Amino acid sequence: MSDLEIRCEHKPSPAKLEVLGVEQWPVWKKEPSTFPWTYSQAETCYIVRGKFTVTPDGGEPQQFGRGDLITFPAGLSCTWEITQAVEKHYDLQ
Repeated sequence: MSDLEIRCEHKPSPAKLEVLGVEQWPVWKKEPSTFPWTYSQAETCYIVRGKFTVTPDGGEPQQFGRGDLITFPAGLSCTWEITQAVEKHYDLQ
C-alpha cells in the first residue's frame, strides 16, 4: 500500500518552488465540496489557499492547506472534502 502513499512537504522553500517552476504550472480552483477522485497519473501540487481533507479509500484522512507541496500517486482512489475554497498549482507526471 506504501506505493500509493500521499507525500506532503509543509512550506517548502521559495528556492525549491522556483526550481520546480510552480508559478508556471496550471491553476485549479474549487469551492467547498465533497467528491470522489482517482488519480490516473501522479500529480504534484502546491496549495496557494484553502483547506481540505483527502481520505484514501480504506485509509486515514489527511488534512492539507496553504503552503503544502503534495504528491498524489497514480492509481490512488480517494475522497476530497474541501472545507475552504482551494486554489492550487498542479503538475501531472
